[in-house]
Amino acid sequence: MTCLSGGLSRPLRSWAALLSTVLLGTQAVRAIDLNLDDPDSIEAAAKAVATEMVSYYTGMNPGDVPGNLPDPYYWWEAGAMFGALIDYWFYTGDDTWNNITMQAMLWQAGPDGTFMPTNQSRTEGNDDQAFWGMAAMSAAERNFPNPPEDQPQWLAMAQAVFNSQANRWDQSSCGGGLRWQIFTWNNGYNYKNTISNGCFFNIAARLAKYTNNHTYAEWAERAWHWTVDVGFMTEDYRFWDGADDTKNCTEFNKIEWTYNSAVYLLGAANMYNYTNGDPTWRDRVERILNASDVFFADNPKDVMYERACETVNTCMVDQRSFKAYMARWMAATTQMAPFTYDRIMPKLRASALAAAKTCTGGNKGTSCGLKWTEEKWDGSKGVGEQMSAMEVFQSNLITRVAPPVTNSTGGTSKGDPSAGVGGTGASPLPSAYTDPITAGDRAGAGILTTLMLVVFIGCAGWLMYE
Repeated sequence: MTCLSGGLSRPLRSWAALLSTVLLGTQAVRAIDLNLDDPDSIEAAAKAVATEMVSYYTGMNPGDVPGNLPDPYYWWEAGAMFGALIDYWFYTGDDTWNNITMQAMLWQAGPDGTFMPTNQSRTEGNDDQAFWGMAAMSAAERNFPNPPEDQPQWLAMAQAVFNSQANRWDQSSCGGGLRWQIFTWNNGYNYKNTISNGCFFNIAARLAKYTNNHTYAEWAERAWHWTVDVGFMTEDYRFWDGADDTKNCTEFNKIEWTYNSAVYLLGAANMYNYTNGDPTWRDRVERILNASDVFFADNPKDVMYERACETVNTCMVDQRSFKAYMARWMAATTQMAPFTYDRIMPKLRASALAAAKTCTGGNKGTSCGLKWTEEKWDGSKGVGEQMSAMEVFQSNLITRVAPPVTNSTGGTSKGDPSAGVGGTGASPLPSAYTDPITAGDRAGAGILTTLMLVVFIGCAGWLMYE
């Protein structure tokens, strides 16, 4: 594979950035020397942590499966990682990892572009599929190099994910919404959760903006109002995790995660932009942003933390990556709703500087810790920690890059409004409003889900915030 650095056409890196690069090979007290007023320094820091993040990935090796991360990482986090690498290319111009990103995305999308690989049927949920779909959406919005013409295209992939999920909108309980799991045999089938519906809302809003097709906007409105009506979003715009649909979503798991707030924030910002500044959507964006202050510490001020697990040392593999999406979607929000810039950027700057101080671990001194508030390496390392640091670093380049393109402002990705129709869980849009999940689909899921919820709530339920 031939990889060319996009940085070759850029001005010579500053001496500070060059010195930082040299130091990456040693175990240093401060291996990531981040100067947020120097774009070259930000790029160097992002590349250092990205290099270590990609070192965990083996899918490009002969005999391995493109797009899969090894244990203990689940399939969805690989999709999130490739979304981060698409961001990295866009922010920095460095195409080092474009080839493996293209290979992984095409392999996992499948011939119909729905990201429904058969080898993931035992674990794939709506949120898992959506993270790959959002990566494809980012590729379309950022004009990431297009796949060969005989392969599914980025925009069509996002549309295929949307179509398959719109068809799963389930009116049989809780007044609608998406279930956590797609297949009846998976634990969690009877759990309706915020992140699955938030991702669907996010994709619908971004498709509305990209295509100017109002059908997507109608679905975004539908998903938003359902989230409010079912009670997953509180009156003060904080987001609970989800609820058991066998109890008609009346008893909530009140754990709050960064990525739930952030996925709705960017979706609402896209709707604000799509509606040419509708005051209703502006108010929603502002109120989500205000409520998200709970995820930023007072000391050190404005530093992001995963409040549900970091303070009690219970963050599991998935949750160690959540801050990546908070940083990613907050930065993108400043482009879709520019009035948020002055509120968001101080938080991303403070968080980036704190995160950099944790990136002193591992053999090369570039392993980043989980707890940015400690401003030192805490012994934690992995894909999620590296992705989170990378995203918060490169988010500070947001003013140096163009806003997302659309099909009328230079977008080159080809779409297909019927993409994915006829595949697993998909049907044409007109019938997607009304197709319920049948009683047969629900058979046998109750017992499995009850067991899952007992375990989940037993482990984490005491963390609920009133």
